[in-house]
Amino acid sequence: MHVLHDAPLAPLTTFRLGGPATRLVTAVTDTEVIDAVREADDNGTPLLVIGGGSNLVIGDKGFDGTALRIATRGLELRGTTLELAAGEVWSDAVARTVEAGLAGIECLAGIPGSAGATPIQNVGAYGQEVSATITEVVAYDRRAGETVVLSGEECGFSYRHSRFKADPERYVVLRVRFGLEDADGLSAPVKYAETARALGVEVGDRVPLAEARATVLRLRAGKGMVLDPEDHDTWSAGSFFTNPILTEEEFAAFHARVRARLGDGVEPPAYPAGEGHRKTSAAWLIDKAGFTKGYGTGPARISTKHTLALTNRGEATTEDLLALAREVVAGVREAFGVTLVNEPVTVGVSL
Repeated sequence: MHVLHDAPLAPLTTFRLGGPATRLVTAVTDTEVIDAVREADDNGTPLLVIGGGSNLVIGDKGFDGTALRIATRGLELRGTTLELAAGEVWSDAVARTVEAGLAGIECLAGIPGSAGATPIQNVGAYGQEVSATITEVVAYDRRAGETVVLSGEECGFSYRHSRFKADPERYVVLRVRFGLEDADGLSAPVKYAETARALGVEVGDRVPLAEARATVLRLRAGKGMVLDPEDHDTWSAGSFFTNPILTEEEFAAFHARVRARLGDGVEPPAYPAGEGHRKTSAAWLIDKAGFTKGYGTGPARISTKHTLALTNRGEATTEDLLALAREVVAGVREAFGVTLVNEPVTVGVSL
């Protein structure tokens, strides 16, 4: 276990923002993770768990407590079962499953961050969500003071949500287990229309695994969603806002606002989201409210490649980023009556 005091946290996040932690502990085994958590809990010390840092917005004042960086490693494939230590690099793990000829997470290629974060956020993209393949999550239960194993059903997954996100102070993820599919080198059925178009197939078709992964990486890179230290469009948390899920009544009111603002012929994106609900596109809302690609004049701006990503152009502070986020939220609310919700976890700050 490695311990630093007054340690910078910005380098541990993809935004490259935020002040220092009073104490930074780097744990490389599950036992070290549990020991660090127990020590903080026993002493009443605030605890911040950091994986890949791709979903964190840390305040400029930093974190007054113990920041625990989970750097555990371990990837094991047994038939179609995959087990990942929480600190494993997610994009590398996806690549390994594709090389092994196993389907189920190939369209989640290029997503930054660690494996342990995937069940917390129910990470998803291009028609796949980890909830479809996670069979078990091994976690330290801070309330019970013991390690527990939760089935996929017990994780309470929904859109960008889970039991872990609902109760963030209770569980620390240690390991994640997945049930994948051997489809003779083919992908899972392609579910996302944009992916299908890029592959030149129909929704529901299967394609070679490597082709599916490469296509998703190309699509993500075109939107600045694959990390590149030389590209400030990737100094972000990826999608900063979740896609709004509206009741039928809320969607009708939203639809009326769209017609009034943009004309009778304009139809907003709408997708089924469970009985009595519809999901619409946050990126569409942002763009149609006037916040186009590259919007902003300061050191924090909307990505030049995708309206859903807020970015650090190199000299930004967290307050610069939050000011932009608040401007976007207020503008979308005024234009369409819909309130956007941030996807990244905020530490010491809020919108």
